[in-house]
Amino acid sequence: MTRFAPQLKIPATYLRGGTSKGVFFRLQDLPEAAQQPGAIRDAFLLRVLGSPDPYGKQIDGLGNASSSTSKAVILSQSTRPGHDVDYLFGQVGIDQPLVDWSGNCGNLSAAVGPCAIHLGLIDAARIPQSGTATVRIWQANIGKTIVAHVPITGGQVQETGDFALDGVAFAAAEVALEFLDPADEGDGSEGGGTLFPTGNVVDTLHVPGENPLPATFINAGIPTIFLNAQDLGYTGTELQGAINGDAKALARFETLRAHGALQMGLIKDLSEAAQRQHTPKIAFVAPPADYTASSGKHIQASDIDLLVRALSMGQLHHAMMGTAAVAIGVAAAIPGTLVNLAAGGGKRQSVRFGHPSGTLRVGAEAAQQASGEWKITKALMGRSARILMEGWVRVPGEVLGR
Repeated sequence: MTRFAPQLKIPATYLRGGTSKGVFFRLQDLPEAAQQPGAIRDAFLLRVLGSPDPYGKQIDGLGNASSSTSKAVILSQSTRPGHDVDYLFGQVGIDQPLVDWSGNCGNLSAAVGPCAIHLGLIDAARIPQSGTATVRIWQANIGKTIVAHVPITGGQVQETGDFALDGVAFAAAEVALEFLDPADEGDGSEGGGTLFPTGNVVDTLHVPGENPLPATFINAGIPTIFLNAQDLGYTGTELQGAINGDAKALARFETLRAHGALQMGLIKDLSEAAQRQHTPKIAFVAPPADYTASSGKHIQASDIDLLVRALSMGQLHHAMMGTAAVAIGVAAAIPGTLVNLAAGGGKRQSVRFGHPSGTLRVGAEAAQQASGEWKITKALMGRSARILMEGWVRVPGEVLGR
């Protein structure tokens, strides 16, 4: 009779952050073999989320069969001066055995401060009885600092509230986020460093079989490729069904993304793009227009500065990735980028854009240096977060080679 390893029981917390959900772990709670980066850690997280699933459903795990819900986070007390918690993010593939560590998740960034407080990773003396707790987060994937302002009531994280976020059905308490120096190269950054890797605010994307496409390549929040909706045959008002149900369109976007990654210097060969699904992101922009969001809410052109649609892990996102929102805010603040031009041009400190689920405002502080280069000190946005479940996840011990 074949003997199988018993299931492992691992402490975990399941949270929503912004318009994403993920499974959060304390580093020290992971099985010893998974406390270090590598194949065993990846195998463990894949099994937790239920991947790879050839049916694309993640039925045998905690993933919910979308890029927004197939995510894992590892937290630990920070040993870095001036920081409270180290935050490591893994984007888990759904039908492929892939965990992409190349970027951050801006949405789940909103859940890091509240979760760190809940898990006891923040010195209790730092938590007020009421007011706001400031949590300085080291984003370990890309070597950046994020400052989360977490509301506190009675010494505990205040999760309920009246802050509405398009893409989330219910209101909650707002967590204000500051992404510091989002365009500066950080320790361990992959593809970070130069704000405009080509040196231009608008460049040309060259792809076989396509006309040359104006593009803004930017490293801010997350490496992102911005294109004009009109150049692609779109209006910028599309919802998920218009693109995610079109296999030819998705293949085209992946080809554009791969060639853009090559021009940005993120990969050295086109074949590498398949193993780097999380970055760069690809998005298209358009001037404001009326449209109906996925919730049925009518968005008027006068309510927004521009339209943005973005793809993540090969699918049009149902709202907007938090890190892509940072890229939008930064690009909007710099005259001449495609994002800035779609918003009407000129210099601005904030922008409200329309996405498939509604609207979102994001700000950025930008200043042009004497050299002509742009310095981005911070990007700002409001998100919310909530613990959905806590306890233990169970995974077959075979994932650790037992």
